[in-house]
Amino acid sequence: MKTFKDNAGRTWTVQIDVAAIKRVRSLLDVDLLDAVEGSLLERLVTDPVLLCDVIYVVCKPEADAGGITDEDFGRAMAGDAVEHATTALLEDLTDFFPLARRRLLKKALAKLRDLEARALEVAETRLDSPELEAEMQAALASIGSSSGSSLESSESTQAP
Repeated sequence: MKTFKDNAGRTWTVQIDVAAIKRVRSLLDVDLLDAVEGSLLERLVTDPVLLCDVIYVVCKPEADAGGITDEDFGRAMAGDAVEHATTALLEDLTDFFPLARRRLLKKALAKLRDLEARALEVAETRLDSPELEAEMQAALASIGSSSGSSLESSESTQAP
C-alpha cells in the first residue's frame, strides 16, 4: 500500500489488489493488467484526467466512506498531488505483480521516467536558447510586416 496527499490535505491509500483491478475495469473500462505489456503506462503518465479517474476508482471505498465524490477528488488533484498520486499508483501496481512481471514493469517504469526526464531537459534547453528568442522575434516581425502590407494593399484597392 502506498499513500499520497491531495491538495485538500487528505491522505489517500492506494492499494492495488484484485478487487481494485476489477473495480477499475468495471467503472472505467481500463485494465490495469495492461500495464506490463500494453500502452497503459504511457496513457496514465500522459493523461492526468485518466490517471486521476483511475486513482479515484482505486480509492473509491475510502472516498465513499468519506462522502467524497469524483468531482471533489478531482478538484483536489493538481500539481504535485498528481505527481505523488502517480508515483503511489505505479509503485503499488508494480508491487501487485509476481516477481518476473514486477521486474519487467519496474524496467518499463524506469525507461519511461528516463525518457520523460530527457524530454523535459530538451524542452528546457530549447526554451533557454537565444536561438528560440531570435526565431520568435523574427516570426513576430514577419507577422507585423505581412499584416501591414496586407492592410496597405487592401486600402489601395478600395474606391475613393
